[in-house]
Amino acid sequence: MSSIDAFDLLFAGLEKLGPGDNAHTRQVLSRLPRRTFDVVIDAGCGTGRQTLVLTAELGTLIHSVDSRASFLGELLRRAVAANVEQCVQTHCMDMKDIPTIFHDIDLLWSEGAAYSIGFGNALATWARAIVPGGFAVTSELTWLKSSRGAAVQEFFRAGYPEMQSIDANIATVQQAGYTVLATHTLPPLAWVDGYYDVLGPRARQMLDHTDAAVRALAADTLREIEIFQQSDDSYGYVFYVAQRV
Repeated sequence: MSSIDAFDLLFAGLEKLGPGDNAHTRQVLSRLPRRTFDVVIDAGCGTGRQTLVLTAELGTLIHSVDSRASFLGELLRRAVAANVEQCVQTHCMDMKDIPTIFHDIDLLWSEGAAYSIGFGNALATWARAIVPGGFAVTSELTWLKSSRGAAVQEFFRAGYPEMQSIDANIATVQQAGYTVLATHTLPPLAWVDGYYDVLGPRARQMLDHTDAAVRALAADTLREIEIFQQSDDSYGYVFYVAQRV
């Protein structure tokens, strides 16, 4: 069994672990009708790019949840460097267990992570811990067009068959116990700048790695980027800004 963590190797040192950027995080945050929250969770925080935006914008403690200790360690290093470590508390745990640890959540934020336990399942699970009138802000991979190329359709049929349209996702959010206040679609540039333009060259260098798992992840990553380039904007990440009923 390999001692190399292929995922850690590919993403080591990257500020972004997925599409998005600080400007869009701030823009989505501005869609909330209030700015004061006592209990804030960043679910699936990764290395915390958006966590640090939340601390700067809200000026309150952010409980950062992720199942990878290496990511949380990097988040803490970045928080110290930004002199905001007092505003970040990390929790190495599964997102599905959030309601067993946290209660009376005012704002649950999750960028590009809810899919890992199912978008609808995540929202319904978290709803149990969010106060009535509290907020859930999640970004989810979403079909933006009904017309899609065959290669794109096949890629996601295998990789993420649960992907839905914006309207279908809004219905899912509502069924989980929320009112949808707004949606926000990330532009293609948010996928490229600081993410695919860094990840692509790094993955190509890893195609000849001695570890088979690293080679496989590198090849999968390059295929993902290739599909994105062929997609004609038929899919993207959409934020769903929702309030607990």
